[in-house]
Amino acid sequence: MFKALWNSRWRRADDPLRAALGHLEREVMEVVWAHERMTVREVQALLSRRVAYTTVMTTLDRLFKKGFVARSRVGRAFVYAPAQTRHQTEAAVASGLVSGFFSGGAAMPILSNLVDAVGSQDGGVDLLNALEEMVRDKRRRIEEGAAPSESKKKV
Repeated sequence: MFKALWNSRWRRADDPLRAALGHLEREVMEVVWAHERMTVREVQALLSRRVAYTTVMTTLDRLFKKGFVARSRVGRAFVYAPAQTRHQTEAAVASGLVSGFFSGGAAMPILSNLVDAVGSQDGGVDLLNALEEMVRDKRRRIEEGAAPSESKKKV
């Protein structure tokens, strides 16, 4: 039943943006990240395949509306630039996906599967130790942040 949901789109670890962007959107973003500021025509010229100008223009407009690129008007044309670095974008997308997974009642099954998946990797024990240390650090930061408000409530 769930095999259709768990397809190669979700399993591929080499491109974290697969879940958020379509193929052409990812290709356009690669060009924009590599060249910083570009017009639609410049992006179109650097794509690995022939794509209509209007298709590239629509794709860049969608990326702008999604917050992946910024744009400014220069004369009659827009010049597009990445809103964030690739690394920052990947981190934001991953954070959004994880936050979405943990909203609602599915947190415990997801955590259980995460621990199982981490533990079954090569070097799983080391990864589990690192995960445990991250949990301890996060708990400590939360408790330190909660401590001042706790003392204010007692006053």
